[in-house]
Amino acid sequence: ALVTGRACGAFQAFSQFVKAKEVPAAARCSAGGEGVRWRCCRQAFEELSGIHRHVALQHAGDIGQQAGLAAKQAAAEVSSSSGPAPAGSADGLHGCSHGSPEISCVLPDTSHVSYDDLTSKVGEVLLYYCYCEVKDPEKLCAWQKALCQHLHLTGKVRVASEGINGTVGGSKVAANLYIQVMLSQPLFKGILRQEDFKSSAGGAHCFPDLRVGVFKEIVPMGIDPKIVSYKETGIHLSPQEFHREVEQYLSQANQGQSNTILLDCRNFYESKIGHFQGCLAPDIRKFSYFPSYIDENLELFKDKRVLMYCTGGIRCERGSAYLRSKAVCREVYQLKGGIHKYLEEFPDGFYRGKLFVFDDRYAICSNEDIISACRYCGTLWDQYKLCSSQHCRQLVLTCPSCCNKGLTACCPVCQEKELKVTSRASGQTLKEECECTRRRPRVPIERVSQRMLDAGK
Repeated sequence: ALVTGRACGAFQAFSQFVKAKEVPAAARCSAGGEGVRWRCCRQAFEELSGIHRHVALQHAGDIGQQAGLAAKQAAAEVSSSSGPAPAGSADGLHGCSHGSPEISCVLPDTSHVSYDDLTSKVGEVLLYYCYCEVKDPEKLCAWQKALCQHLHLTGKVRVASEGINGTVGGSKVAANLYIQVMLSQPLFKGILRQEDFKSSAGGAHCFPDLRVGVFKEIVPMGIDPKIVSYKETGIHLSPQEFHREVEQYLSQANQGQSNTILLDCRNFYESKIGHFQGCLAPDIRKFSYFPSYIDENLELFKDKRVLMYCTGGIRCERGSAYLRSKAVCREVYQLKGGIHKYLEEFPDGFYRGKLFVFDDRYAICSNEDIISACRYCGTLWDQYKLCSSQHCRQLVLTCPSCCNKGLTACCPVCQEKELKVTSRASGQTLKEECECTRRRPRVPIERVSQRMLDAGK
């Protein structure tokens, strides 16, 4: 009976997978001919045997995952319904009342949506996170992968026992369906809300692929979430409240009376092209260096009110918790929803320049200010490119004029290595630290006088 049940589950998962790849009848002509009935992996199939063969050969792992999830869910339902009703439960169907809710593995019905609408290049990029207790991260990860594939979404999703953090891109229809399904997920019920999703113009083309994985942290700070928990976070301020605080801070700082520090929790290359006026922007390359930065500069924060901000709010959740654990600040506040939400309400407010994003767009714009310069000639410029040297993955600001001169690497060392690698034409890609990385202190110590601290500068 157990073998039969597993076989039925696999068959059902296979059928659902094939069904999800079906091209709606109304869209078959525009999708490449009336005979095209299924599309998968950028291939068109007219015969049922063709799509069956493709799915069996290329997606056996996905089918197995879905079948396994379905079997676990069915077993949980059987166990819940056959056992005695738990204390405080009216019927015996809510056996998880003492812990986190079960993860639903349901995929949305897309039969009413045309293939063109589902895969349109005119779309959105969503940014979100949700801290909550996840008892089975692997199951949530498998569902997320299946959901994103089902909706033709690309991007990056991190899952951990402390929650989920994602940025995905796709058509507007797919993005809306994704939000609806996420909000209906029992695991996130009452925690994740519509306003927690930050949206910007983009699409699936903004990411090279889809990456979904299980990690220890949903944002890599490098400290066990059990030691520094998101539950110990700072006080959340709405964009309006944060705007008023920054306005007051700048006014007092100009008069030399501020006891507040406006702290940017992002990496140096992010704050380089856009930041709040009057902020302290640490010269760090990774968020995992942030705790060490705090440790090395504790005196800076002593008896201060700290206003923290980051792109979407998630780094402030852990960053503010870490700063509060040091018990040196008077108060720690953070911008709810991050710069993303602030710019929705104050596009021409105290944040100047562009907002760096971790996808192929590199930045999104809300005002016309350019606050950074070309690495070579000093002309105002804020459009990043990857260093042209194969061995390096650093970002570089180089204007069109300098690009035309062949100045496309992040530093002279990379520029020279690029010529050597190109002349060898070996095709081998190396990854090593270059001059830019070596000369930057891993954790900078702020050289700020007491007079400047008192002035809030």
